[in-house]
Amino acid sequence: MERRAFRLNGFLVMLVLLVLAAVSAVVSVEVMGIGWIVLFVLTASGFIVVNPNEAKVVQFLGRYIGTVEDAGFQWVLPFSTRTTVTLRVRNFETARLKVNDADGNPVEIAAVVVYKVTDAAKAKFSVDDYENYVAIQSEAAVRHLATTHPYDSHDPGRTSLRDGTEVATELTAELRDRTELAGIEVLEARITHLAYAPEIAQAMLVRQQAGQVVAARARIVEGAVGMVQLALDRLAAEQVVELDEERKAQMVSNLLVVLCGDRAIQPVVNTGSLYA
Repeated sequence: MERRAFRLNGFLVMLVLLVLAAVSAVVSVEVMGIGWIVLFVLTASGFIVVNPNEAKVVQFLGRYIGTVEDAGFQWVLPFSTRTTVTLRVRNFETARLKVNDADGNPVEIAAVVVYKVTDAAKAKFSVDDYENYVAIQSEAAVRHLATTHPYDSHDPGRTSLRDGTEVATELTAELRDRTELAGIEVLEARITHLAYAPEIAQAMLVRQQAGQVVAARARIVEGAVGMVQLALDRLAAEQVVELDEERKAQMVSNLLVVLCGDRAIQPVVNTGSLYA
């Protein structure tokens, strides 16, 4: 577990050294000279500078002493080893991975991951290289996400990879579980690239276009039927003309052709009788 290392204000320690140097000069340079040099070397080895959003992991003879996160000029245990761990928010984009989605279709997928170190001791000692660890775990999470969801879902109750918010929430939660032991907090993870693999891209494009055409046609027919029903009701209500079943069928057929056709209709004027 991370803990605070023993530290003192560096300027205060420097002031004490200057006072001792002045005292040694007044008393006796010969008597205090060697002791002053040893004291100065021991003390000077403990000075460190901590930048904002940065932590120093302090070790003494291989033992973890603590972590210093207070920015500024600090003094810690002399002859200790200090490792710098940045606490800044970082982000990276995974490589474009080629995997099979839940329906077995090969897709290309990539994601961007935003994270930061929240426990410098865990990031230093729990894994060999926390940056490489986050990168590998991110690729594993993206692969797992792609294999559990289809690229495109025609079922309203099934989440697809194109559902940005839901997929991003699921990916972020999985990455947080994977990186918690390394003292990493994943702030956000989102898909940045999603496409069918080149070998099936053209076929899937035709499939998507066909699906859109069918959906558009269904919407057009639904609207046309409503308009025909409205026309028949208005004609009957205002008693414009009385139509028997055969005339109604003919009128419905003509209106549906006009409303559902994708080309301009050429009207034909009937000058005779419908029954002739």
